[in-house]
Amino acid sequence: MQAIEYILKGIEYSIYGYFAMSCLYVFVFATAGHLYKKQRSLSTKIQSKIAVLIPSYKEDFVIVEVAKSALKQNYQSKNFDVIVIADSLKSNTITELKSLPITLIEVSFEESTKAKALNIAMAELKEVYDYAIVLDADNIMEPDFLIKMNDAFQNGYQIIQGHRKAKNLNTSFAILDAASEEINNHIFRKGHRALGLSSGLIGSGMGFDYRLFKSMMKTVNAIGGFDKELEFKFAENGMAIEYLQDAIVLDEKIQKSTDFSNQRRRWLSTQFIYLKKYFITGCKELLFNRNITFFDKVCQMIIPPRILLLGMTFLMAFTYGLLVFGFEFYSNVSVYLWFLNLIVTVMAFFLALPKSFYNTNTLKAMVSLPSAFFRMALLLFKLKGANKKFIHTSHGTIKN
Repeated sequence: MQAIEYILKGIEYSIYGYFAMSCLYVFVFATAGHLYKKQRSLSTKIQSKIAVLIPSYKEDFVIVEVAKSALKQNYQSKNFDVIVIADSLKSNTITELKSLPITLIEVSFEESTKAKALNIAMAELKEVYDYAIVLDADNIMEPDFLIKMNDAFQNGYQIIQGHRKAKNLNTSFAILDAASEEINNHIFRKGHRALGLSSGLIGSGMGFDYRLFKSMMKTVNAIGGFDKELEFKFAENGMAIEYLQDAIVLDEKIQKSTDFSNQRRRWLSTQFIYLKKYFITGCKELLFNRNITFFDKVCQMIIPPRILLLGMTFLMAFTYGLLVFGFEFYSNVSVYLWFLNLIVTVMAFFLALPKSFYNTNTLKAMVSLPSAFFRMALLLFKLKGANKKFIHTSHGTIKN
């Protein structure tokens, strides 16, 4: 009987420890994000040759306008090429794209992935480029994006994550998605760079030394989350990832609950895959090579996504409070420690959320927060097979 008691006590302490560590992690980096200073890249007259790579899988609704927009950069047209990688696009979309001054590469796979599309495209390209920019098929670069990225490259950075922010705030889920992305920008990009660690990659709005990117991508065969695979590879090789807060790419935010579920299922699956793949390696890197950046990437795979962290911490604090104060239930972990976890988490999110989101629209959107949490919680039981096939999220702004 005593053995069972010790086991239950150990489980309770372990659960609390996991959430306490996760809450403290986001709080530390949310605080550090306010110490982030924009890198002052010296403006240069040198304009490197840049390849803007846009993989497009079944994105007929948005890709033509995105390609047209990508051409409108305040950067000499002779020094950058827009390269659309067309996978499973309709014939009329292909015709429209061919009428534009871009490079079109058509690909076809039995099982499509962004990594495959990028690798085929770079294998086919004959032009020699200095740098590569990777966009999603719904991304819009602000006019000075390439100039700012080029200045940073000329100042010695090899890997750069631009500031991806919301293109649309037209539904409650879009507002929540946009807020989540900005919180992640603050914690995993600004906060990490402020403490000397690598920025996280997001999958688009990214810039790389072309030869480095091409060689690294040859070793990537991820179905989803190829950006996370790259993060680990760069960290293992001691390569820092910079973050440019003022180099902005607009990204379409999830507008429907079904798309939210599809996207988060893919993300959750990716997180578990890379945790399993790199956990032991991350511990070895920390112990034997003092590679804090690599171990930090593993820590990011351990902590729950922010919506799950907030929701689960709230539920644990609420449940403990109800049992202890309502039913005089004895607990090994003080209920006040669970309330402290909740306070720390809420404070972290307040610190990380930009002031532009402090408005009535965000307040109204928060009504959908419980729905988003329960959808993500249910997805934890639906991850089987999520890494076997690329889960596509369609784009196109909903008209109100």
